[in-house]
Amino acid sequence: MSFQWRLAGRVHKFGHDIPHPGPVIPKWLVAGRYMEPKDLVPHLFEELRPGFHEKCRPGDIIVAGRNFGMGPKMNGYIAMQALSLGLICESMPFLGYRAALGVGLRVLDRCPGIHDLVEDGEEVEVDFSTGAFVNRTRKIERGFDPIPEALRELVALGGTSGFLKRWWEANKPKDARPIKAAGIR
Repeated sequence: MSFQWRLAGRVHKFGHDIPHPGPVIPKWLVAGRYMEPKDLVPHLFEELRPGFHEKCRPGDIIVAGRNFGMGPKMNGYIAMQALSLGLICESMPFLGYRAALGVGLRVLDRCPGIHDLVEDGEEVEVDFSTGAFVNRTRKIERGFDPIPEALRELVALGGTSGFLKRWWEANKPKDARPIKAAGIR
């Protein structure tokens, strides 16, 4: 499947002040430094919605209120990206936003009032490169700040590891051996 900036799917709505360790991904996975999608996906949002990973589909959108994902961890964002989900919230801490983009998650983080524009299960469409938001169920359209242009290449390449892999392929010495560290394959 090729990368697309526009996602269309169902809303999975969460509230305000949702910390990353615990509600987004269990603390034991964060503390154990689990980073593989196969280990993380089954536990995404399990504290709030057991079996979430079986109910969502690629293109679905996580919608949250203020202060989503507090704590500079990326484990939950890895799981969201692996499931091809998008995230749109009223606000999130800078380090959480940076972690989400760093794993290639499509995210809009300064979307005032978004929490009131949707309910669970509604059909929405979000273009992360333009900030266009459409709630198809309620026939509401809004515009939000898109992912900054300077960061779009990073997200489109799957985050930092994809960016570094592409850079290495373009710049490696002719006699270089393959690198397997830091997720570069």
